[in-house]
Amino acid sequence: MTTVRKTLSANDLGLTGSHQAGILVPKNKDVLLFFPSLDSKVKNPRANLVLREVGDGSRRNFNFIYYNSKLFGGTRNEYRLTCMTAYLRECGASIGDEVVLSRSTEGGYLVDVARANSAPADEPEDVIVLSGGWKIVK
Repeated sequence: MTTVRKTLSANDLGLTGSHQAGILVPKNKDVLLFFPSLDSKVKNPRANLVLREVGDGSRRNFNFIYYNSKLFGGTRNEYRLTCMTAYLRECGASIGDEVVLSRSTEGGYLVDVARANSAPADEPEDVIVLSGGWKIVK
């Protein structure tokens, strides 16, 4: 199973009043390999991610989008996860918690929130820490 984790900021949770579209995903090759491939020759390609919540198995739909208008004369060149706000609010996510996204060997996606104030779990040995609060767990 492959896992990526993102420590949530006030901006990620919509608490700053900004109008950003979702959580910024780094352009790190290993992080991008976790998500479905997007065709950069298409303006703003996106993939719908169907995830199951760890625990009760509830279905969640997020979008993985490559805002690539810079390649078409615009200014944006970034990957984002969108449509997560309702999930994060419903599960009571707070600043410092981590959203945990996993992909099974069969290709299915799982989502969970690891609480910042809970007892720390043993960190796997093969963790790559990236900027912006992202981690890759192999």
